[in-house]
Amino acid sequence: MGHLNRILMVCIAFLLCQFAVAQQKWSLERCIRYAQENNLQVKQMELSQEQANNNLKAAKLEFFPTLNASIGYNMSWGRSVNLNDLEIVENKLSQSSSANLSSSLPLFEGMRKQNNIKSNAKQLEITRANIDNLKDNISISIAKGYLQVLLSTEIERSAEESYRNVEAQVARTQELVDAGLQTYSSLLEVKSQLANENLQLVTARNNRKSALLELTQLLNLPTGTKFDIEDPSIENVPLEWEDENLEELLSKAKSLPRIRKAELELELSKLQYKIQKGAALPTISLNAGYGTYYSDNQNTSLFTQFDNNRNPSLGFGLSIPIFNNRRTNTAIKNARSNMKSSQIGVGIAMQELKKEIQLAYNEAMASHGKMEAASSNVEAARESFNYTTEKFNLGLLNGTDYSTAKTNLFKAESEYLQSKYQYIFQQKIMEYYKTGYVETEN
Repeated sequence: MGHLNRILMVCIAFLLCQFAVAQQKWSLERCIRYAQENNLQVKQMELSQEQANNNLKAAKLEFFPTLNASIGYNMSWGRSVNLNDLEIVENKLSQSSSANLSSSLPLFEGMRKQNNIKSNAKQLEITRANIDNLKDNISISIAKGYLQVLLSTEIERSAEESYRNVEAQVARTQELVDAGLQTYSSLLEVKSQLANENLQLVTARNNRKSALLELTQLLNLPTGTKFDIEDPSIENVPLEWEDENLEELLSKAKSLPRIRKAELELELSKLQYKIQKGAALPTISLNAGYGTYYSDNQNTSLFTQFDNNRNPSLGFGLSIPIFNNRRTNTAIKNARSNMKSSQIGVGIAMQELKKEIQLAYNEAMASHGKMEAASSNVEAARESFNYTTEKFNLGLLNGTDYSTAKTNLFKAESEYLQSKYQYIFQQKIMEYYKTGYVETEN
């Protein structure tokens, strides 16, 4: 029983440890890292990167000579020639075997192999740039989803605080009604406001659950995983507007993976053009071989014949392309067109990036202005609500005025929170253009 108890204690400790890990709250950095490491598209692209690396290694091995060996065995009957005396042999089964070893080494192929190595190296870089670009997009999506959870959390907290305040006001209004300072209809109106606050609280909680679910789906977490984010305090995030130099920002953004990919594709197209031009040039190759054979028509042993019938060879070959139905010429023209298309592709990528940066800049500036206006609106709504509450407690205003002021305050607070988190997200986007990654530290 003692041994069994120890096993049970270990199992319980393990389960508690797993539960503690499952309950651990996630930071933005952890969410981004997990999403990048477990995204199926990233895994698929990593396989493409592995294939590109294999192709590069294979291209480098093209500089080594080829080496092939062959062994043959033949039987023939009917009329044949005796190799000893060159006499005709009728209706006799004859057997023979041969062994050959051959090697070939191209000496010049119009620099196609060298350019092919460079081409495969560029293709490997393009694959890596694709992975980096996908990870950047994942980071932005995760940051947006994470901030949405933070927003919904703050709105939920605001709704909870608003509910508690109105709940306390219901008790206060009951005292005023009992003291004859307010009418019973005012109490009913405040209770109606409490029901409305409860609805807002339930909605806020549901919105937070939905935001968490969307973030969980972005992370592709296993079903049933207990997931939540860290304390959504963002007090350290600067909310002041910092003007940016658009040209300087665009210059920094040129190092982003999508631009690097377009530039690499241009370099690749240039190499492909050189490869196709090389196909129109003559090729020089070195060939070497060694062969021997055995025949039962000869009256010597197997190894003696193999020694006597040796046939080594060494030679050079020159191949000059003259006419191949214009396939080479067509391939060169197509490669030239692809090169021009890649040049245009770089221009398109830069043009799109410039538009994105200008749009992000304008949205950041606009969201900052909206946040400041919303902040002023909150202060005015809070001051109005406090004034209305004082008048209501003195019996100078009815419950409708109080409910209207409370609703306006919650609406103003919600609009401020939304504009604030929109501005924070735009800050993340601007930081991405400046540094090439999504800032995860608050």
